[in-house]
Amino acid sequence: MSFGKHFSSLVLLVALTSTSFAVPQESAKQDMKDAGHDTKQATKHTGRAVKKGTKKTGHQVKKTSKSAAHKTARKTRQGAEKVEDKTQPN
Repeated sequence: MSFGKHFSSLVLLVALTSTSFAVPQESAKQDMKDAGHDTKQATKHTGRAVKKGTKKTGHQVKKTSKSAAHKTARKTRQGAEKVEDKTQPN
């Protein structure tokens, strides 16, 4: 009877030991999957932020360029009017 008691304890010990080795492997595999998923999500968020920033910068450049072009045209007109006033016979 004592052999059966020790044998069942040994079987239980082997079963627990074999599952304890399997859990870390599964855990590491899941950790890698989670890390990959997190990286994918971070990349998506970064891409969206870059798109938003680029769009905002593009709009600002367009606005500034338009403003500069209008100012240049206005100053050119003013300069032309001064020259015209000076060249007009009195």
